[in-house]
Amino acid sequence: MNATAKNTTAPDPVLVEVMGSALSSIVEEMGETLVRAAYSSNIKERRDCTAGLFDAEGRMLAQAEQASPVHLGSLIGVVSAVLERFPRQEIRPGDTFLSNDPYSGGGSHLPDMVLVTPVFVDGLLTAWAANLAHHADFGDRGHAHIFQEGLRIPPVRFARDGSIQEDVFRLILTNCQVPAERRADFRAQLAANRLATSRYTELAGRYGRATMTATAAALLDYTERRTRAAIAEVPDGTYTFRDSFDCPELDDELQLRLKVTVAGDELHFDFAGNPGQVRASVNMVWTALYATVYYAVKTLVDPDIPSNAGLHRPIRIDAPPGSIVNCVEPAAVNGRTETCQRVVDLVHGALASAVPERVTAAANGANTGVHFSGLDSGTGKYFVYLETIGGGSGARAAKDGLDGVQVHVTNTSNLPVESLESEYPLVVEAYELVEDSGGAGRHRGGMGIRRTIRVEESDVQFWLDTSRQTSRPWGLFGGRPGSSASVELSDGARPVVHGHTVLQPGDRVSIVTAGAGGYGDPAERSPQEVRRDIREQVISPERAREHYGAADGDA
Repeated sequence: MNATAKNTTAPDPVLVEVMGSALSSIVEEMGETLVRAAYSSNIKERRDCTAGLFDAEGRMLAQAEQASPVHLGSLIGVVSAVLERFPRQEIRPGDTFLSNDPYSGGGSHLPDMVLVTPVFVDGLLTAWAANLAHHADFGDRGHAHIFQEGLRIPPVRFARDGSIQEDVFRLILTNCQVPAERRADFRAQLAANRLATSRYTELAGRYGRATMTATAAALLDYTERRTRAAIAEVPDGTYTFRDSFDCPELDDELQLRLKVTVAGDELHFDFAGNPGQVRASVNMVWTALYATVYYAVKTLVDPDIPSNAGLHRPIRIDAPPGSIVNCVEPAAVNGRTETCQRVVDLVHGALASAVPERVTAAANGANTGVHFSGLDSGTGKYFVYLETIGGGSGARAAKDGLDGVQVHVTNTSNLPVESLESEYPLVVEAYELVEDSGGAGRHRGGMGIRRTIRVEESDVQFWLDTSRQTSRPWGLFGGRPGSSASVELSDGARPVVHGHTVLQPGDRVSIVTAGAGGYGDPAERSPQEVRRDIREQVISPERAREHYGAADGDA
């Protein structure tokens, strides 16, 4: 699916640049429209959403830069899934299609609802506007298989002639725990696609359909050439890496592995030998795997390459069907981002010897998601609070890792404490960086986060998605590993069993995310940097003496 016929015409390079910027502006405006119009805190505050434009055949032309890279996994397959089920002659202006199913709808997990709208120019289907929003609704679910994880929606016509199909909408809302939020968020998604359709047709009115189509194809060719040129700078060879993977849903650690072959201006990623899919939520469908690899390649070869399908052409990915990185139905996939994060670390680890100045040490290696759900006695309504909490970012060849951030394929914001406490029957008692959690090195790894939340209602369901509780994020070239993640309930009175428990009023959950690995020999860190780290409570004087042979008084 990586091979695509090239455009044989040669549009004006200046126009290609102008058109690429215009398309990028459209998707950025789409994303902002969705955020501003949304109702739920997960979208309006945490920005757990994305937007993209595709050509008539479903090739991505642009994706919003502020989005989470993993969301590409819920976009790249949706147009082809729609076209497989709806003949082109039956697709009309004003239609919008909805899908979320990883196995029949091009998605990568069920909470990511994708709306895709055809764009017509001169009466012809010319492009598609698509956006995704993570609907934080289906709490208190099992994850043994996908049938437990929520409502599976293959591509369906959600709107006709610009109006929502009310029977379809009622069916979806009836299966939701917080239907008022879902109704408002879906309408925000529709508004974002309407705006994109308007902007695209305005652009086509200025340049003409033929020019738009030819220039879009030339933009993909340009991105391919630029990607190939960047890959060609990576030394040829075969590079391998392994890493441990743990999560609360698994009894034992798994060993993940990757072999990367660089041959001229092409890359081959071979995931043979990885564990089989598991009876847990951390399996990846192929769309999630491809999105993750594309992101990792972009970080290493040229972060400024446009985000479109031209980037994908020089990349070949092989992964055994039925494995944890390329699962088949009915594997559960809700927590697939835990594994996606580790795949990025695999890519960086494998290519560390080839491009040491471009990689990072291991980041926190997780997408630590906390889910609280239950009945709010004050409103009489059900609530679902979801948040992913950042952690340490891996140290780099020339800089320390970042502290307490979302890393790699996640790119959401934190939910402000004021918003959390005003919308949910929860209280945040602590929100802080974890001292000493970043691995020592010439450049230290980023610190993790501690967030302690107190419950104020009865029978609140708590679910934790995370990783690195039993393993540690590795360092590079002599850098030390970062600290592991942990979770405690009510000051350690009860452990979380397989990620799930029931909380009562006054119970506290303290979530500690992992730090990140250091880069280079710690002995090469300057005394000035050590003193700064002690002063800023990045590291204690005792740890400074242990790692660097220096403390505040004698550095």
